[in-house]
Amino acid sequence: MSSPLPPFPKVQEPVGAPQLLELGTGGDEPCLRADAARNRARLLEAAARLVKEQGAANVTMEAVAAAASVGKGTVFRRFGDRTGLLTALLDHSEKKFQAAFMTGPPPLGPGAPPVERLAAFGVGVLRRAADDLELQLAAEPDPERRFAVPARRVQLSHVVTLLRQAVPDADCDLLAHTLMGTLDPALIHHLTKQCGVPRERLEAGWLDLVARVTGAEPPR
Repeated sequence: MSSPLPPFPKVQEPVGAPQLLELGTGGDEPCLRADAARNRARLLEAAARLVKEQGAANVTMEAVAAAASVGKGTVFRRFGDRTGLLTALLDHSEKKFQAAFMTGPPPLGPGAPPVERLAAFGVGVLRRAADDLELQLAAEPDPERRFAVPARRVQLSHVVTLLRQAVPDADCDLLAHTLMGTLDPALIHHLTKQCGVPRERLEAGWLDLVARVTGAEPPR
């Protein structure tokens, strides 16, 4: 018999409850928290307007500050950097998606067999990309941070859990990274925008991949 696989290295800290990075400073005085929340909302509103008008790739911290009539330093203090700002714009859709696959109705949420949930997860990522792809690409952190972003780690942890239920003898940690690679925003952009592959083909490909990896009945 082959020896058990070694535990997969953890990235910085273990995955906990589903939540995104706290993008604010977290250091506001109690009496200023309401004002800080309003300022943050105003900055995000200005950023969302610029994304709609100019595209996410063209949004800068300086432009957001000017659109919100605040100093550039205020934007940096609130969000850290451009990636933090754009990630904050994705916060609502990310939390909505997390709630769907963690507590929502099956097959994406609990109650369906793990293979069905895994299939529904990838389809959900692809359909979400149809609305948020440009913003997802613009919000990609640098290579040293991209796999440590809490939202990405929550999704990876979910895929690992489903794989352990479906194919317990596999190297589920490494296999999860492989599967998640097929849902990478840059790859989705390349296939759909540069190669003209329809989203329906990507969805069918994901279902076929899940069936082949898990040994399940292939979709018809």
